[in-house]
Amino acid sequence: MRFFKDMSASALIAGFVTVLVGLTSSIAIVFQAAQSFGATPAQVSSWVWSLGIGVGLCCWVPSILLRKPVVVAWSTPGAAVLATAGATGAFGMGDAIGAFIISAVLIALVGMTGWFERLMNRIPIAIASALLAGVLTRFGLDAFAAAQTNTWLVVAMLVTYLLGRRLLPRYAVMLTLAVGIVVALLQHKIQWSAVQPGLTMPVFTMPSFSWQAAISLALPLFVVTMASQNLPGVAIIRGSGYDLPISKLITMTGLATLLLAPFGAFGINLAAITAAICMGPESHPDKARRYAAAVVCGVIYVLIGWFGVVIAGLLTAFPHELVVAIAGIALLGTIGGGLHTALQGEQYREAALITFLVAVSGVTIAGVGSAFWGVAAGSLALFVQHYGKRRSA
Repeated sequence: MRFFKDMSASALIAGFVTVLVGLTSSIAIVFQAAQSFGATPAQVSSWVWSLGIGVGLCCWVPSILLRKPVVVAWSTPGAAVLATAGATGAFGMGDAIGAFIISAVLIALVGMTGWFERLMNRIPIAIASALLAGVLTRFGLDAFAAAQTNTWLVVAMLVTYLLGRRLLPRYAVMLTLAVGIVVALLQHKIQWSAVQPGLTMPVFTMPSFSWQAAISLALPLFVVTMASQNLPGVAIIRGSGYDLPISKLITMTGLATLLLAPFGAFGINLAAITAAICMGPESHPDKARRYAAAVVCGVIYVLIGWFGVVIAGLLTAFPHELVVAIAGIALLGTIGGGLHTALQGEQYREAALITFLVAVSGVTIAGVGSAFWGVAAGSLALFVQHYGKRRSA
């Protein structure tokens, strides 16, 4: 089978790091969102099961079929919206499940109509690359800011990465992660108590529908998923140089969410930040072989679905500084490549720079994150600077 020929140690580590970063940065918000609707421990575990299975298969299957890295995730901003709305006490678990179904149908329709992909096709590659760099820069900054709380860990990882890039470039990230784990063990920073045995089982919850839940839960979930996840996800795909069937992939995520919503899947979507780890040069120097990292990512997520309690605990046992450091270091090459592509052409340079600065600012307006506003600001700059120029000339 070709996959086993294309598999490499760097792809294996890239897939693992993708899951590590995605899980540790959001699993607490998912738990909080479930509990805000009065979820029982079994229902909370079911949310992890449905999200793990859905995300895993949506990474694994299309990556194998297309031989290109397809990376999806659950909607972290969506989980935050749900946690906030659920905290009011106005909605129960049935209302939440009904809202998941409505949002999933809307996302599937967006994919089937193709309008979102047509909109993205009008955005120049310079703007997409600037958005890619802007969204990821925060992770680069956080990697070095982590030195404030654990200097030796971050310095050891950085030095290992630099030496690895010089001596064994294909294994630089793998060596960096290994050294980080060793240092964390020596510092007694790994919380083994977070690891508990157990097999996760799905729990079906009957949905209920109301216009209040549709407006307060479903529509905000749909909007933030599209604006804060799918939009930067497409930008990262384009900025990484991959030509993927965007509309079909969005349709796939909508249908997967719809199928698994009764078990707790609130939002499966294109990955934004973590996708760049699988699609970047650290995954493999050959772009045609990077899909293996996405397959590994998918397999791990499926395992998380079935053994969610054990694996989630294992991954969250790592210290925060290790997670943010390995994420930032693994994304250095992608950030640099995005900035190079964004700023090399004079025609779009200023608009791309505006996109980058707004995206990296982290600004949130009306509950919508900086990725959307970065594209909006860059598009406005393009319109003002270039619209009508050819006709008037």
